[in-house]
Amino acid sequence: MNAQLLIDILGWIGAVCLLLAYFLVSRKKLTGDSLHYQLLNLAGGGLLTVNSLYYGALPSVAVNVIWIGIALFTLGKRKPAENPPS
Repeated sequence: MNAQLLIDILGWIGAVCLLLAYFLVSRKKLTGDSLHYQLLNLAGGGLLTVNSLYYGALPSVAVNVIWIGIALFTLGKRKPAENPPS
């Protein structure tokens, strides 16, 4: 598998993660502050950042880095009882 194909696959997986997160919140299957929602956003933003960096799409990189930051901030603000031990 060549690098470009791998980057494209990662980008598509990232897009699916973000769309799935949005769909699940819209259908009230997840809440906006839930662990699963934030992890989907984190994964999606990370994978799309890799894809955008590869293609030099700097505005998309910026949006996704901010997206990741929001997910990390929200995860960090969760109450200790919401953060099960590993």
